[in-house]
Amino acid sequence: MDYLTFQQLLSPAGQDILQDAIALSPQEPDFLIHYQSLTKRYPANLARAALEAAILRREATSKFPFADRLYLTREALEQASNHEIAVYRAKRFQPYPRVADLGCSVGSDTFALARIAPTLGLDHDRLRLSMASANLDSLGLLANAHLVLSDLNQPLPFSAGITAMFFDPGRRSNHQRYFSVHQYQPPLAVISQWLPKHPALGVKVSPGVNLAEVKEYEAEVEFISLHGELKEAVLWFGPLNTTQRRATLLPGPHVLTIENGAQPSIHKVTDPKTFLYEPDPAVIRAGLVTYLAERLDASQVDADIAYLTSEIHTPTPFARTWAIEAWFPFQLKRLRSFLHQQHVGHISVKKRGSPLEPDSLIQQLRLKGDQERVVVLTRLRGEPIVMICIRV
Repeated sequence: MDYLTFQQLLSPAGQDILQDAIALSPQEPDFLIHYQSLTKRYPANLARAALEAAILRREATSKFPFADRLYLTREALEQASNHEIAVYRAKRFQPYPRVADLGCSVGSDTFALARIAPTLGLDHDRLRLSMASANLDSLGLLANAHLVLSDLNQPLPFSAGITAMFFDPGRRSNHQRYFSVHQYQPPLAVISQWLPKHPALGVKVSPGVNLAEVKEYEAEVEFISLHGELKEAVLWFGPLNTTQRRATLLPGPHVLTIENGAQPSIHKVTDPKTFLYEPDPAVIRAGLVTYLAERLDASQVDADIAYLTSEIHTPTPFARTWAIEAWFPFQLKRLRSFLHQQHVGHISVKKRGSPLEPDSLIQQLRLKGDQERVVVLTRLRGEPIVMICIRV
């Protein structure tokens, strides 16, 4: 969809076409069939635009509770934060009377920021900025947001008034994902031009960011998971920097941090005990496994593996927990015999540090029975072991 076609889609006639497209409940695999149907009644460019909008709204329901009112591009949707994360993140900007959303795209973060404070949204893409305006209007937020067409590679079009900024650089182009902060659009290094005048800055980066690439920056690194899935990382600068490393689990929020200057605890490696903990991926990515072990009075089963074990079950939002029924050095024959004795017919396989493929293992076990277990493949002091577990 181009800018002029989008303007036509916003017209009363365009909205009629959009409603017809939405009524089809279209999905991407059915695009051609619906497109051919709509082009019999409407101009081809508007039929395509309406179908794209309807399909993306349907797909966006996993990220936005108000997806049925939004206009999106596919890349913008792929890069957009879940609204639950955006709302959580925006709360850190509450003390600031006026904020800027740099690289605002279609407005996915502006929605949350504009509820906190008057927000200036900047983006270099005219189409996305127009979509952001329509989206904010549909949510009743346009009065609290001002949108500006601006290239972030150039000096920012303001020098005063903005008290804090959020920056979401482009991390995708033509369906290609950028893994290095040097490839971002604009590159992360652009913030060195902003920080002297605008030290209160938050920057969204990939959850898989190479920490060595951001080591030079004096910033808090926060990793955020949603419903147990690692979603994103944020660099917090200046007065927004409140700790060294943070793992945040949503909903909640549940927060685990490293205090500035603190050193990771050293925990001994022990044989598996009564309970097994699998830390949340945000905890693992933030390097907080040993801190969690200390909180749970647990030990590691291997110094390089993010599994913890303890004699006592301590409920925690930061890890999933299983009771360990048995464990032993991995041998296929021994594992098959044990599971048959327990009448286990269905298993879920989890692994860390094991080269075995779960699907292949399940086929080789040839299980029969009415019981279920979780089979964990991992290492103990470098040697392969298997733990048979029951969900707590």
